[in-house]
Amino acid sequence: MNASVRVSASLLDIAIDAKRYGERRVLHQLRLQLERGEIVSLIGASGCGKSSLLNIVAGLDDAYRGAIQLDGQRQQGLSGDIGLIFQEPRLFPWLTVAQNISFAHGPAMADAARVEALLDEVGLAGYGSALIKQLSGGQAQRVAIARGLYTHPKILLLDEPFSAVDAFTRMKLQDLLLRVAREHHLTVLLVTHDIDEALYLSDHIVLLEAAGEPPTVFNVTPERPRARADATLAPLRHAILERLHATHAI
Repeated sequence: MNASVRVSASLLDIAIDAKRYGERRVLHQLRLQLERGEIVSLIGASGCGKSSLLNIVAGLDDAYRGAIQLDGQRQQGLSGDIGLIFQEPRLFPWLTVAQNISFAHGPAMADAARVEALLDEVGLAGYGSALIKQLSGGQAQRVAIARGLYTHPKILLLDEPFSAVDAFTRMKLQDLLLRVAREHHLTVLLVTHDIDEALYLSDHIVLLEAAGEPPTVFNVTPERPRARADATLAPLRHAILERLHATHAI
């Protein structure tokens, strides 16, 4: 993880010169680089540009000045190399679970074997023919994770994906994310408002501050996987909270 521009073997290079909504500037002169296999969390005050940044990287928003490069190639528009998981599962209720997972390729090109393998991986083996209304909130988010993995992405983007579920389900989904990231050799960029979640999941935590200010990057140790109650994380948690207070983010 690096917060400045450099020549490297980084998987994802983010260079956003400016992103505005009318007269309001949300991102300015932002430079971030993610290495292969890293999990990086974005935190910061509401409106600081976290979700805007994810939408730009995902190819959903091209109304900005700058460039996104993946494996040295400039990204324009949607790409199967980038998976995106939203705060809500955003599944189609008129489609089955299996059809939702393979939606990107359409029914004619669906890979049934891959769908079944992904369902097994996320703990939903046998649910392929189920309708979305038959699922719990946690199960629906597992389907969303499987859909995000379907195109064999190099990068997985997640926008507060676990905020709508109960605490126990959230922990289970966090562990699922760690497992699929490891097994699929994914680089992960995660937006969260939960500092403890960021500390548990991340190699680096990026605090986005006021537009025009460089982000603050916190390196997280020990290496993953780590215990949720690891006492060595307490000083870092305190430092992050202090920085958030100093920037009036909370």
